Amino acid sequence: MSHKRIPKRKAAIAVGGVAALGAAALLLPNANASQDGDTNASSITPKTLKSSGDVSDLAAQLSNLLGDAFAGSYYDSDARQLVVNVVNVSGDKNNVVIQAQKAGAKVREVANSAAKLESAAQTLKAQATITGTSWAVDPRTNKVLVTADSTVTGAKWDKLESTVNALGSNVATVKKSAGTFKTFLSGGDAIFGGGARCSAGFNVTASDGSPAFLTAGHCGVAEEQWSDSANGQPIATVDQAVFPGAGDFALVKYDDATTQAPSDVNIGGGQNVQILQAADATVGTQVFRMGSTTGLNDGQVVGLDATVNYPEGTVTGLIQTSVCAEPGDSGGSLFTQDGSAIGLTSGGSGDCTVGGETFFQPVTTALQATGATLGNGQAGAGNGAGQGAGNGADDQAGNGAGQEAGNGQDAGNGQDAGNGVGDNGAADNQNGVGDQAGNGNGQEAGNGAADNSGLEGGDGVSDNQNNNQNNQNQGSGQKQNQNSGQNNN
Repeated sequence: MSHKRIPKRKAAIAVGGVAALGAAALLLPNANASQDGDTNASSITPKTLKSSGDVSDLAAQLSNLLGDAFAGSYYDSDARQLVVNVVNVSGDKNNVVIQAQKAGAKVREVANSAAKLESAAQTLKAQATITGTSWAVDPRTNKVLVTADSTVTGAKWDKLESTVNALGSNVATVKKSAGTFKTFLSGGDAIFGGGARCSAGFNVTASDGSPAFLTAGHCGVAEEQWSDSANGQPIATVDQAVFPGAGDFALVKYDDATTQAPSDVNIGGGQNVQILQAADATVGTQVFRMGSTTGLNDGQVVGLDATVNYPEGTVTGLIQTSVCAEPGDSGGSLFTQDGSAIGLTSGGSGDCTVGGETFFQPVTTALQATGATLGNGQAGAGNGAGQGAGNGADDQAGNGAGQEAGNGQDAGNGQDAGNGVGDNGAADNQNGVGDQAGNGNGQEAGNGAADNSGLEGGDGVSDNQNNNQNNQNQGSGQKQNQNSGQNNN
């Protein structure tokens, strides 16, 4: 995968490890969640959920609502519904379940409580912390999913298997992985630190207001300074790094305080995707990952609160997915189709030929731990709030800064274009931009080429928004070059 050098003051390498929504949503197959067990019948129809934000919000709401009756939740991608597991719902708790149904969830009664599964995970930590093993809670099976890589053999395998069996019937399952668990750091291109290569994740604003980006913690502890080209001058310095232990994340500050760090992702081919918010992962949701080695890949979240025993040490609190990754992809972004930042690539087993298991640092945890905020500190709502400007939520936010900057008043992407936001986003139209988005020629197709409202526009995610060199007089405001994503190609 080739990488173009980006000028220092326009550095967007922090999103070099992320992927396309617009084109990718059409090119990549949707993953489907499986279901185990019967769901309680109810006359209340579950909500159809269109965005990852809706899914994670409802899951958090139900966790609080159900209390100790809550035993996890997952997204049924076929039905586009959230399924919530409950235990011991007799008596007064029936009323709580009815409230959960009214909130929009599909309720399923299961045998194992959240506390029981957490206790099982703690037993595994105490008795089976073996290099090459991992475990995570899988709400679809209502069990702890235990995985052992190819190095776990002989006495190690016997110890792991006996520990799992001692947990009791139908509490945990164990499977073998053909690969070897490792962090995905390598030598090559992308972001460089000494002889190491990683992928940067999401641009953020540090707590002191300086521009920075998130990447994997094992990259941050491997090297202190990072460049945007092989053997290039450092442009960013590690401020905080955690690995191993309670996470795998690093905050890396740009050395030049004037560096523009837009809250978007550079997907290659002249396309960028706005990152609008950070969200917690939900099992069953489709996620996208792009790293500097393997480019764009998709899969599903399969487990939460994962513990991975790498050769370097144990890391807790990760997300387990079915998305492939390879060395050099470390730190790259995991995100959803509607522009939610989910995770940073940590490690796993296998490759993008045979597949495997992969683990990601939750972005929400990394932001909380470092005190950083997405993008320019507006919680991922774009890099400005220009009047009537494009690229934002409800035509009020975006990469402009009012009438004199960015996309300008009523300019650029068209009045209803947006950029994968809310009902106008990628989740509905599968192409990431606007009410009638993606490769269209209609008046509301967005990203117009010859008119401020996009009369002749529409060419995927960011035709003229960020990467088109020929749009200086085509509806982008009086100060075209202030568009923060313009140099991400």
